[in-house]
Amino acid sequence: MAFLIPKQSVAQKDGAAVAAVAGGLLAIGAGIAAVEQMKEQAELRATQWVLSNRPELESFSLKTLAFNGKKMKDMSSTSVITYKIQEFNPAMDPELDGKKQVLFGFTSHGWLNQSGIDFDKVRWYLVDDVEWMNMMIAYVKVSSDEKDESALNKTLLEGKVVNKGIKVKSKLVIPFFKLTGDMYVVTDYSSEMKLLYNERSLGIFLKDTRDLVQMGRGDIIDIHEYFFDND
Repeated sequence: MAFLIPKQSVAQKDGAAVAAVAGGLLAIGAGIAAVEQMKEQAELRATQWVLSNRPELESFSLKTLAFNGKKMKDMSSTSVITYKIQEFNPAMDPELDGKKQVLFGFTSHGWLNQSGIDFDKVRWYLVDDVEWMNMMIAYVKVSSDEKDESALNKTLLEGKVVNKGIKVKSKLVIPFFKLTGDMYVVTDYSSEMKLLYNERSLGIFLKDTRDLVQMGRGDIIDIHEYFFDND
């Protein structure tokens, strides 16, 4: 199940991501303290969104998976922030063993300004493992010669998404097309978005705002492993 809803967003990641964000904010006059404040604000906004829009989630963990999950480096432009959400049973030492979901926060031009983040310039998209698999199948169909959806589902469950294609036990079983940076292959995925394949990235075009975000392959790998890596 997935749905697109405007309003509120954002958060943290690791040292490298924070440095990238800091650079973008410094370019518009903000500093490291502002970055930290922004991260805290964003975590709160993400949690508020879940509480407002998913009332059935009574115990869950929400952590940032990627703060700047895109291929392009201009932080003042469009971007996508991803959160991993997982349910658990409350206990003295609870384990995160419940249903997993990923929350995307797609930003629009102007989402960063001298006041920080404009949370009105965000579109939310929530996916579970089924929806993510559907997206990956559609993505691999346009990025490779493999078109059999049943075969793709099996391969994606067994393998891993890497830079050159899909690997199963270190063997590249589905190679991706070799495209230059200015070549795109497009599929009309849903009423909300189109998916694009271009060299080492997943492009997501939001029909409502006409914004295009190109997710880096590393972020695709992280999301896929979060859903399907049981190691």
